[in-house]
Amino acid sequence: MCEKKLSLLNEALNKVNTSDPVVISAIIDKFSEQPHLKERSAYHRLDIIDRCFSRKTIENVISALETESVKEGDAWISEAVHLMKKASPITLNFFIESIVFVIPTYMWIRRGRLQGLDQCLAQEYRISCHGFHVGQDILEGYRANFLRKDRTPKWEPSRLELVTDEMVDLYFSKVDDGEWEDMVLPVRSNSSTFTVAKL
Repeated sequence: MCEKKLSLLNEALNKVNTSDPVVISAIIDKFSEQPHLKERSAYHRLDIIDRCFSRKTIENVISALETESVKEGDAWISEAVHLMKKASPITLNFFIESIVFVIPTYMWIRRGRLQGLDQCLAQEYRISCHGFHVGQDILEGYRANFLRKDRTPKWEPSRLELVTDEMVDLYFSKVDDGEWEDMVLPVRSNSSTFTVAKL
């Protein structure tokens, strides 16, 4: 989408005072262009992605992907499962908690769903800070993949079933450190107060 069209889209979205997905989608469609998609594009698998990633827990997401992999015989799904099983269990858990899934027949509301851009950025900042404060998985992943290149990170906790809700919640809380401050973005004069998720 060219810069002029993007500006017009932003202006049109700022003019409407509704959270009706049909109205919002119609405005977006008016300014949208259909890009050329490669055959292996994830876009061609959106129905599978929506179906699998709408599960409430990361264990259920992986299980749903494994079922789809057997049914579809798609190497892309098998690779996704393989990579998720190698990933940090705590990272997978706070990732699934922070993103939003909207599916035609139902919806899971997660933390990012009703947040504005500034809140989402502050949330990402908190997660990153906790990654260095309380969890060592970011450093461990860097060590295993870039420093030693042994490709065998030792995650903590080591398995998905060992991750508790309290561990995940910690990543979304303020860092308990007197020298640390929450991210506060300056208010933009040209930004509408309505620039929050409308869908």
